[in-house]
Amino acid sequence: MAKVIVIGATGHVGTYLVPRLVMAGHRVVTISRGKAKPYSASRCWDAVEQLQMDRDAMERDGSFGPAIRNLNADIVIDMICFTLDSAKHLVEALKGEVQHFLHTGTIWTHGYSVTVPTLEDVAKRPFGDYGIQKAAIEAYLLEQARLHNFPATILHPGHIVGPGWAPLNPAGHFNPAVFTTLARGEQLAIPNFGLETVHHVHADDVAAMFMNAIANWGASVGESFHTVSSGALTLRGYAEAMSLWFGRKPELEFLPFDQWAKRQNPQEAEATWEHIARSPNCSIAKAQRLLGYQPRYTSLQAVQESVEWLIEAGQVSL
Repeated sequence: MAKVIVIGATGHVGTYLVPRLVMAGHRVVTISRGKAKPYSASRCWDAVEQLQMDRDAMERDGSFGPAIRNLNADIVIDMICFTLDSAKHLVEALKGEVQHFLHTGTIWTHGYSVTVPTLEDVAKRPFGDYGIQKAAIEAYLLEQARLHNFPATILHPGHIVGPGWAPLNPAGHFNPAVFTTLARGEQLAIPNFGLETVHHVHADDVAAMFMNAIANWGASVGESFHTVSSGALTLRGYAEAMSLWFGRKPELEFLPFDQWAKRQNPQEAEATWEHIARSPNCSIAKAQRLLGYQPRYTSLQAVQESVEWLIEAGQVSL
């Protein structure tokens, strides 16, 4: 089987992807800056060669790309590339040296939605530094693949969910106290009419999508794919469904955003604006057709598994 490098392997997706790669028979080398452990333990990690590299520092002195190239991998999976310069540095080092290069993008490359569910090939109007940089990386990688035969594939996850961390909640930010409010049957304030959308995906479904892209090289190279659940959630529908899951009647209040934001922690209100200003609702039809992608979790199932972990960890009170 192939030798696979995973850059940023101990994060949300890497927790599930690395064991999948090992169980598929691949030789796996992971690259991380420190000694962080994956969110869930697996004996598969015993078979992994784990290396430490400070990507930022090594990119500054030009040594990161050559260091990855010198590991002689067949496949490189980059989970943590956030700037166009960073992408160019690595691609230039790997040209002619790898069989497949997979990049983790984001559905935020679209900016705001026009027609939903949004397709991968619509005109993109990203805003904010993160979305703009990731859109520039995608455009660069697709150009390198289609014009210069660099074997790149881009996967665009939604809001990644899984046990071990707090999911994006029905108020549009990450404070787990929102789930406590719903669990106790207390009133939750939601901005506007609660009809803006969020689009989650379980981390293991993202990992499975990487495996599908590797297994379908001919269909995945030179393409980008949404990697999300089967359907987005409105904030209102999300809050109502979670209230019922807790066995409570939904108690919701709807306020114009500016009025709602005055009641919130400023950082949380800003996070909500970042999410609902985009209101992603992305199609997975292309991934289903070309790669056989079938997410195991709906958005609610993924969130509920995460919330069960939050309850056990004492971060959500019933």
